[in-house]
Amino acid sequence: MSKDNEIVSKSSIWVKRLWKLFTLAFVMVILFFASVRYGLFGELPDTAELENPKTKLASEIYGGDGNILGKMFYQEDRTNSEYANLPEHLKVALVATEDERFYGHSGIDGRAVLRAITKLGRNGGGSTITQQLAKNLFHRDEVNRTNRLIQKIKEWFLAIQIEKRYAKEEIIVMYFNTVPYGRSFGIKSASKRFFNKKTQDLNIEESAVLVGMLRANTYYNPIRNPNNAIRVRNVVFGQLENYNYITTAEKDSLKKLPLITDEHYTDHNSGMATYFRSYLAKWMKQWTKKYAKEAGIKYNIYDDGLRIYTTLDTKLQAYAERAVYAHMEKLQDQFFNETKRRNRDPWYKDGSNGGIVSDPDYPLRMMKRTQRYRTLKKRYKNDQDSISLYLNKPIPMKLFSWQGDIDTLLSPMDSLKYTKQILHTGFMSFEPQTGHIKAWVGGIDHRHFQYDHVNKKSSRQVGSTFKPLVYARGLDDDKLQPCEKESTGPVIVEYGEGKEWMPKNSGDVQEEVTFYEGLQKSINTITARVMKRLGPNSAEVVRQTAGNMGIDESKFEPYPSICLGTMDISVFEMVGAYGTFVNEGTFVEPIFITRIEDKNGNILEEFTPKRNEAIRKQSAYIICKMLERVTMGGGTAARLRGSRFSIPAGATIGGKTGTTQNNSDGWFMGITPNLVSGCWVGAEERNVHFRNTRYGQGANMALPIFGKYMEQVYANQEMDYGRGIFKKPDIKMTIELDCDNIQAGDSTYVPMDDVDDEELF
Repeated sequence: MSKDNEIVSKSSIWVKRLWKLFTLAFVMVILFFASVRYGLFGELPDTAELENPKTKLASEIYGGDGNILGKMFYQEDRTNSEYANLPEHLKVALVATEDERFYGHSGIDGRAVLRAITKLGRNGGGSTITQQLAKNLFHRDEVNRTNRLIQKIKEWFLAIQIEKRYAKEEIIVMYFNTVPYGRSFGIKSASKRFFNKKTQDLNIEESAVLVGMLRANTYYNPIRNPNNAIRVRNVVFGQLENYNYITTAEKDSLKKLPLITDEHYTDHNSGMATYFRSYLAKWMKQWTKKYAKEAGIKYNIYDDGLRIYTTLDTKLQAYAERAVYAHMEKLQDQFFNETKRRNRDPWYKDGSNGGIVSDPDYPLRMMKRTQRYRTLKKRYKNDQDSISLYLNKPIPMKLFSWQGDIDTLLSPMDSLKYTKQILHTGFMSFEPQTGHIKAWVGGIDHRHFQYDHVNKKSSRQVGSTFKPLVYARGLDDDKLQPCEKESTGPVIVEYGEGKEWMPKNSGDVQEEVTFYEGLQKSINTITARVMKRLGPNSAEVVRQTAGNMGIDESKFEPYPSICLGTMDISVFEMVGAYGTFVNEGTFVEPIFITRIEDKNGNILEEFTPKRNEAIRKQSAYIICKMLERVTMGGGTAARLRGSRFSIPAGATIGGKTGTTQNNSDGWFMGITPNLVSGCWVGAEERNVHFRNTRYGQGANMALPIFGKYMEQVYANQEMDYGRGIFKKPDIKMTIELDCDNIQAGDSTYVPMDDVDDEELF
């Protein structure tokens, strides 16, 4: 064989080998792709999952006025938007920046892939919007360099399948609903978080910021890194110009605009109605269990995107929260100042000879109830000296104050002493005709104090706010007339088998008053005389009436002293009960949810309040008129109509104050023709309280919250709440309301701005 032939022969062998290698490589690539496609490196979603992708959606909480109150989510704040709510400049900004040939490919952009390979990803990774959607939906796990190629191939397969099943518009909206913005997922959540806007209200520069953030949502975060956000926003403007969505002049003009953000990130401890939302979350967990049992479908309140429509009015809720914060800050200063003047701690106990005395053992007794103490007791094997040393050693901590959180060094014992002096409150307002709760403020700061002071399980002694229920039973049984006069002197009420009870009044009162005045001035002996007229079973009949008005009857003991509010009742129950007076004697159960829907808008359950004919119409109307007099001259709530509050002079408004033993609890119940509200104020423990009744009475502790709330309601001319008159029943009245023998000064309104209306039971 010649040398030339030998060379040709060797060349032919190498060509065959190269072809074999090429063929083998090609087959290997095909097999590799096939193995990825058919799950050798992890299963791909099946067809059903592609058509119904599962993403974690936060449940949304809506107010009765349609405004969103908040969300329920665990790790991901994710809420879906609709295509119609995506502004055009947002959509084109995404396409121009992330996938300029989006509308021309079927899931994979060959040119972009080739560019990424030849330039090693320096000018972009070549992923289309559809591929990124596939990653967001099904492959969000962390990857390393070894399996990045496998994941990319999976994304190609998924992208092709997604393109087969969805229109381009559907892919766009699905993408915007799944993109991450830190802990917020989806454009709807991001719009609210960074700009406090609905998605459809985003302008072009805000849209550019949010699209730019997709490259690196922390590095380009407009709150944390505004300069970076401006740079990437301007890059997006450049892309919009490149693809003729805007002109060069428009781009130059837009780049000069400042970055304006309005952060509105709401977690479970911030935002509106935090206590209500916390209570609602617990209630919803119970509802999902009940629904799963009845319907066989188990929902997760944090992941399944439920839509919960509540009765709260966002305006009224805001008014209530402002009223609480404005008053409680002032009241806390009064409490601290009284402690400072007296130069002694504000915790007391009953003295051996009556009255109250200081209780120096209180802080340690409270500390022993804490988990911290139990842990120390175990650690130091009950060595009290070691425990005491630790408890009195200053450590870094953060404390609540009305001026903002205090970062300080303080011992656990001193921090307990400080915290126990903080005053708390619970306020609720509802529409008695519908039963819809309109405002719910369960405390002063949900970050520091999670206990809710509104719900049924949160009960405190109600004091004189219970008296109207006693009068209502007396009117129902025709045992009294409002204009009838009665002695305020000592009275003995018999009960049980020969037992007697004799209450006392607080301060001096005139010898004889009408029942109108008895309630207006909250005279204990007059209320006791109503009980006496109800007979030896007075406690039982009053308990029945209270039960018909929504109050848990198990909270009552069989003693006539209940007429002075010696039992513990919740704000929730008291507000519902007072609604009976305004609603012509019909108790309507307060409700806070109207319906629950799934993420697709299918109604899962609707809610309507229970109704119960509790007292006669005329009894209810008379109580309303009697409560109206409580807010007039001589009444314990007269300051409500004084210059301290901007309440219209002719407003139809009534109320009742309540102050319990030793000023431990301050109450106020307020009624208008279509809005009933109740408020409790006090410390966490009952033996921490004002020493001076001037500050510790309900008229000072609780009434101002109602006053500040209602003045905002009346100031809103677009609202109907609080307006009108108490509805007189369309029946023949058998009880006289006009009292000819009442002194003019007692039957007309007299401003009492600085009245010192002390009231105790």
